[in-house]
This record gives sequence, structure tokens and C-alpha cells, in this order.
Amino acid sequence: MEQRILGTQGLTASAIGYGAMGTAIGYGPSDDTRSITAIRHAHELGVTHFDTAQMYGWGEGEKLLGHALAPIRDEVTIATKFGFTPAFAPNSQLDHIREVVESSLRNLNTDVIDVLYQHVPDPGVPIEEVVGVMKEFVDAGKVKYLGLSNADENTIRRAHAVHPISVLQNEYSLFAPHDIAPLFPVLEELGIGLVAYSPLARGFLSGAAKSRDHYTADDFRRRLAWWKPENYDTNVAIAGKLTEVAESRGVTLAQLALAWLLAQKDYIVPIPGSRDPGRVAQNIAAADLALTADVLARTAEIAPDGGRGGRLH
Repeated sequence: MEQRILGTQGLTASAIGYGAMGTAIGYGPSDDTRSITAIRHAHELGVTHFDTAQMYGWGEGEKLLGHALAPIRDEVTIATKFGFTPAFAPNSQLDHIREVVESSLRNLNTDVIDVLYQHVPDPGVPIEEVVGVMKEFVDAGKVKYLGLSNADENTIRRAHAVHPISVLQNEYSLFAPHDIAPLFPVLEELGIGLVAYSPLARGFLSGAAKSRDHYTADDFRRRLAWWKPENYDTNVAIAGKLTEVAESRGVTLAQLALAWLLAQKDYIVPIPGSRDPGRVAQNIAAADLALTADVLARTAEIAPDGGRGGRLH
């Protein structure tokens, strides 16, 4: 698979990565054995970049990913994140960062984390102090590259002044196309790559979206605006039109959505996450698709403002 350059510090990643949140939290019941099979199958098909976080099962997701990748640890990059309390409030207190990163190293069963992100900004802790602690781990050889997630331009600039930021991770998809656009200039100015999470719009662009009543009470999709009754039918219609475009080219909706992201910038790496080995293979096949100008134009006509209702609650 094509390798993409993320930042100017040496980080590279497969054009499509793997996001492991769903193996531990957010998308209903999961099966560890099947998840491990899916993760390893992704690597067999060329994926070299795998993403997790402390928040994904409060360490359980990291343990699963570490176990799955143990036989091939030297062939992949692993990213993880800190910055939440169990109540999902921001927490980048400096001692908390140190505690979480050491825990992540143990959970992942690794001596070094390839990419360490602050998961969300913490208004109570200056970003300069946060990055200062992250830099301690780089200096100690326990972290290779630093990243930010869900950060704005001011935060990115202030962080980068303390230590080079290699990659920003933000939500980006055909259903959420505009939030990231204002940040492209600063990413290009500072030489920072972009990892796109939820590239299939939390599953709405997977071709398998259902109304929120079909999901368990702890499923994140029940609380997202795209699934609200006043928005759902409109979003199903948008996805249906996009599916027609995809099928006219002999590909799936998910493949169209991922290829669209890859076509936007050469420093973007989407990280879809499926626990189904078959869907993993379908997603990865999108790396070989080249969308024509007319297809890109048609997708823009169908979803000029993304999904109805926005990407949040």
C-alpha cells in the first residue's frame, strides 16, 4: 500500500490506517477474537498504522491492540491518546499525563509509543505545559512523535512552538467535510499531517446504517445528531445518492467515502475501524481507487454541507 508522510519529523503511515475504538467502546458488543482477526488481517493487506486511546475501554482497547500486534510490532506504528476522565471530561493535568502514558506503555506491551496525542484540549492546562510533558517522553525514548486531536489553530501553533507536532487527528468525512477545512493552511505551513477519524461518519457511510433504535443503549450513535429522527431520513437519502455514484463505478459507498478523503490532500490518512475482516478488506481496497473529477464534483453536489444535523450531539 502507498505510504504517506505525516509531518516533517519522519513519521510515515499506510494510506489507510486502522482505528481501534470500536473494539472496546462505542459501537455495541464486540468479540475480542474477531477484533484481533480483523486487526491482523488489516496488516496482512498493507495497513501499518493503528490507532487507539486510553479512553477506549480505559486500557482494555490498548491491551487488545497490543496483543493483536505483538507478533508484528516492529512492522507497524501504534498511536494512542491521553486526556479524559472516566466521566469523559478533559484531564491533561501534568501528573495525570505521566500516569496515563506509563500505563499505555504497559497496556500496549511496548517500549515505545510511535505517536502520542492529547485527545482533547484541556482549558485548565496551558498547551505549552502539556506538550512539555509529552516532550519528556520523547526525550526519554518512550515516544517517537507527538500529535494533537480536536485542536484549533491557536492550540496547534502554540504546541508546535514547544515541540514539533507531526500529526493532527480530527473528524473528517463526506458527512463532516467543513470543520477541518480552515486548518489546512496551518497544517501545510507547519508541515503537519492529518489523520482522519470517523472517515465513514460513525458508520453512516458504511452502507449498513440503521436507525438509532437498532443500537444498544451504550452505542455512541444513539446520541449523535445524524441519527436524530428529524435528520435520519434526510441522511439516509444523501447516503443513498452517494451509493448510486459508488455503484456506477463498481465500488461500495465506504470505498467511495475513503477514496474521496485520500483525494483531498496527500498528507491525509483515514483510519476506518471495522471488527469484520471482510469489511476491513473492502475498506483497504479504497487505497487503490482514483476518483475522477466528475465523481468528486458529483459527491460535492450531493452532500455540499455534509450530513444533516452536524456530527455532534
